[in-house]
Amino acid sequence: MPAVSVDTFFACSLMVIAVLSAMTGASKLLYPYINSSSGQNSAQRYEEISRYLLLNTGKPTNWGQNGQEVPETFGLAKSDSDIPYELDMDKVTRLNVENVYSVSYAELYSSLKLSDVSFRLEIKPIFQVIINLTATFAFTNETTYQFDILTEKQGIAVRSELTCYVIAENYMNNISADAPMGRASWNVTLSNSVRGPALLIVLARSIYDSRIVSFSVCAFAHNSEQPKSVGTFLRLSPLNHVLNASFVDSEVNLSRAYALTFDYDSALTQIVDNNESALYEIPYFLDPSPTIIVLTGWNHSEFFTEWVTYPQVPLQIGVDFANTMSLSNVFSYTYEVTINSAIYECTVLLGGPKD
Repeated sequence: MPAVSVDTFFACSLMVIAVLSAMTGASKLLYPYINSSSGQNSAQRYEEISRYLLLNTGKPTNWGQNGQEVPETFGLAKSDSDIPYELDMDKVTRLNVENVYSVSYAELYSSLKLSDVSFRLEIKPIFQVIINLTATFAFTNETTYQFDILTEKQGIAVRSELTCYVIAENYMNNISADAPMGRASWNVTLSNSVRGPALLIVLARSIYDSRIVSFSVCAFAHNSEQPKSVGTFLRLSPLNHVLNASFVDSEVNLSRAYALTFDYDSALTQIVDNNESALYEIPYFLDPSPTIIVLTGWNHSEFFTEWVTYPQVPLQIGVDFANTMSLSNVFSYTYEVTINSAIYECTVLLGGPKD
């Protein structure tokens, strides 16, 4: 399929958003219908439930900001928003099981108050960013790494602008680039006096709509062993613009912390530090972009980098319907949602007993 097909997709996306904007208040109309299936087509009822989850704030309306609170009624919409399908970034973040403040599926299922309906939620960027390390050139005083960067949706090229960050020990640099046909090549040169492993963070923004932003992070060895998997040294949990960095090992020592978006970057201010964790303030960026948070430090004599996104997407939570389709009616609904001014794709799967 030619790139023009993806261009048409983004143009249609804007039209869909405009239509959704005319639906403010729809959540108030849906709830009377989702509690009863009598006289209703299952598909119609499930669609109403899927919309309710995204248009309703839940109860209490600010349950996302309090990491110890379980919602009495489940809903992901942002409070005091006039934009339909605008989700609260902290409610979304608490759906990610990697977050220490996450709400379990059992708790969400109970708060939905629909005993005959199971669900699954998936939230991810509109398109994908793929980073490939294609070559390494070692010299006496420095090493150059060659990367191919692809931006695509289901294998179709997405025209985009790029912001690329490189982070290693006491080192951070960024550069802007273009992927006009959904592809770019970029060389990263690091001094051999810098300790790794290093991170390459790529944020990509659609040239057609600055609210459509995706990202990817690639860890690579530099004067180091191969990078460990995310979460080996720290468990990073953003919530309510505070990052909780929980230590996996008591010998962890933190050095630097960064918050990165498409247009901005900032060092983070540590507000609490003890033997088990550290807290950092997360800035409020006026940028329709996910925030990539990176912490560097040492575990004994091993340097490390850890990262997390805020909101903490992509994510999946709920029932795996793949093995239950023979026992249930399963319906899938996909929406474009806004989180912190950026647009994401949200898929709601709902299932229940067969009619």
